[in-house]
Amino acid sequence: MNAAQLLVKCLENEGVEYIFGVPGEENIDIMDALLDSSIEFITTRHETSAAFMAGTYGRLTGKPGVCLATLGPGATNLLTGVANANMDHCPLIAITGQAGLNRQHKISHQYYDLVDIYEPVTKWNAQIKTGEIVPEVVRKAYQVAMQEKPGATHIDLPEDVASMEVNAEPLPISDHSLPQADESVIRDAVALITEAKHPIILAGNGITRCQATTELKAIAEKADIPVVHSFMGKGALSWKHDLSLLTAGISGKDHITCGFEKADLIIPIGFDMAETPPQNWNPTGDTPILHIDTEEAEVDAHYPVKLHVVGNIKENLKQLNNLIPNQNRDLQWAHSIRKKVLDELEQYKQDEGFPVKPQKIIADLREAMNDEDIVISDVGAHKMWMARMYHTAEPNTCLISNGLASMGVALPGAIAAKMAAPDRNVVAVCGDGAFLMNGAELETAVRLNVPIIILLWRDDGYGLIEWHQMKKFDRPSYIEFGNPDFIKLAESFGFDAIKIDSATDLSNALEKAIQLNKPALIDCPVDYKENMKLTETLKNISCE
Repeated sequence: MNAAQLLVKCLENEGVEYIFGVPGEENIDIMDALLDSSIEFITTRHETSAAFMAGTYGRLTGKPGVCLATLGPGATNLLTGVANANMDHCPLIAITGQAGLNRQHKISHQYYDLVDIYEPVTKWNAQIKTGEIVPEVVRKAYQVAMQEKPGATHIDLPEDVASMEVNAEPLPISDHSLPQADESVIRDAVALITEAKHPIILAGNGITRCQATTELKAIAEKADIPVVHSFMGKGALSWKHDLSLLTAGISGKDHITCGFEKADLIIPIGFDMAETPPQNWNPTGDTPILHIDTEEAEVDAHYPVKLHVVGNIKENLKQLNNLIPNQNRDLQWAHSIRKKVLDELEQYKQDEGFPVKPQKIIADLREAMNDEDIVISDVGAHKMWMARMYHTAEPNTCLISNGLASMGVALPGAIAAKMAAPDRNVVAVCGDGAFLMNGAELETAVRLNVPIIILLWRDDGYGLIEWHQMKKFDRPSYIEFGNPDFIKLAESFGFDAIKIDSATDLSNALEKAIQLNKPALIDCPVDYKENMKLTETLKNISCE
């Protein structure tokens, strides 16, 4: 057995189902070993897509997704997706082929020190310099990737080491657990919550990772506290619940901002600062923070922590719920905010304007999707609309990458999501700018016969950047581009394609795409004049 075969055997031992990637010369020993493995290799059309797929798979399953590239440009292409997963706290293992040890001491074809390059975007990474350490490296890569907060690790395998004969076996897998907070800390937290007149919970993605949604609901109801969600925490409490204040995260004033202004205690639970800076929702830095998470908080002037409750989020919320008294607060202010947000979506359901308004697209999409179905938003103007207005009843049903927030994530992410959850409908919501960054993965979806739906918001430009330019300079700058005929493009790859010619077409198109149970694309022109209209509306929000 050579080191590459042992590596694959170790991955099998970890329960790996798929590896996403692109074959290369320096990883051919791994590719050959996979032919005799239970692991299915998913050949992608670009390495960045492979890492996006692995990250999405990791986020949905809680098990590290695995991606593979060769050295040089393959490894640097993989890097963006690895960084994306790491900042979004999705467990991921990246494996790269590498030049042999015998040429790493000099300038050499396609050689860069990948351990140095990957160091800033991973939790841990290492090069395998001898075959005997393969079991230790793989086990550590998994252990570190899955520890809270999860993220990416990287294994670099030189081609000469990959072919070395080795006599070793995978290491046994050990479970890991998080400690609970001391009872004295829990009692102090209970005192802060009961003394507060207007506390508010900010639910982050850590609640979903720690499977603590039931405990969140219990404490929100018992302590009578409204819950606001971050982009990545959407669905921690159902949008149908009266205590849900839906989603915060866009910069500037919004209805939810009024909730934070009202609060005299903010309780972030499982919140990651990379999503949205505290300055956006605690601009003066005066409102105290009760921080509940697996780690102590990052130091930030706008995040004045009164108390850290650190450890297992699920168990700590249980402890809080056992000790906290029943509360009956006056929440008329929260119900008013909730109604204003929900009314925005409701008022556009019958809108017939064309191109289609973002609010109308989201209203039709929400109507078409079941509570458990998965929507993945790419990055662009549509992300802000989706985050704000696509309301969710369950966690991980609206996936928004809001750490690194890399364009191009939705199409490959949707493929991985459908593989992880084959019984649920999966829709990739893409802008035309982001879509063409990884559009070649249309072929991957067809080859794998993965029935995803792409809902393309077409405006022939970088809409989010134009939005920012108009707000700051009142004129756009170099944001326009040309587009292909998306219907012909999709059909040439084997997708079914539907063109939207009026606002009334969209609902039927979504229904048809779902019933097809085949890869499908919907080309929907979007009216982004609504961006600046929203900006003006938000300016005039009054919190009185």
